[in-house]
This record gives sequence, C-alpha cells and structure tokens, in this order.
Amino acid sequence: MHDLSAKWLSTIHTALYRTTGGKIGRHLVKNDMLLLTTVGRRSGRPHTVPLLYLQDGSQLVIIASWGGRDYPPHWYLNLVADPKVTCQVEGESFEAIAVEATDHERKLWWPRIVEAYHGYAEYQSRTDRQIPVIFLDRQRPVG
Repeated sequence: MHDLSAKWLSTIHTALYRTTGGKIGRHLVKNDMLLLTTVGRRSGRPHTVPLLYLQDGSQLVIIASWGGRDYPPHWYLNLVADPKVTCQVEGESFEAIAVEATDHERKLWWPRIVEAYHGYAEYQSRTDRQIPVIFLDRQRPVG
C-alpha cells in the first residue's frame, strides 16, 4: 500500500473509531485496535493513528512496522522525540508514556506479536531495520 493510501485509510479509520467510541474500528485482522496520538516532532501538532495492540495486564504493546518499509512510521519518530502520548481504547482515553522494548523484551514479545498477526513476520522480512516494539504505560485518564 502506498503511503498516501495508508494515510487516507488511517484518517477514515480514526474518524470512525473516535466518533463511535470504538464501536466501529476497534477490531482489525482479528485484533484489537487503539488510537495513538503523538505530538509532531516538527509541527508540534497532535497526530492520531489507529494501531493494532496487544495487552499484558494494564500495559499495552504496539508495533512500529509500517508494513515493512525501510523507514519507521512518523508516529514512532514522534514518540521517540516525545514519549508522552494519548491513547484511546474504545471509549476510554488516557495519557501514557511510550517506552521501546529492550532487545531482550522484544525477543520475548516477538513470537506473541507474530501469533496475533502473522503479517508482522512478513513485514520484518521486507526490511533490514529491526521493527520496534513499544510499551505504553498508562498514566492518567484524559477528560
């Protein structure tokens, strides 16, 4: 999928998810989806994207695959610059701190990630970069 097509679909997905409190758009490829809002590292404006996530207790896990492109998604670069993010899971919004998994943590999580969505194995095979795994540590509710 081209970057422009992905951006367009992401915009529609985000609007539906946000408008319906996650009733539409909360599942994709048999997995749960959340909305992640980062602050643009150049613009300073909020940017929101829908992402597949896994959950381990209260901790959420997202994957910066960008479909196996040789460069990371913009949202990942934004959270590297400023790890304070906002998440929406269904109708609940909360602040979180994004922390990249260590090599050891990624090694432990990667089989579970691929089990949840086999496409991640293909994405990793398309690129020489190691696809980052990010933990979202909940902070406080928004609103």
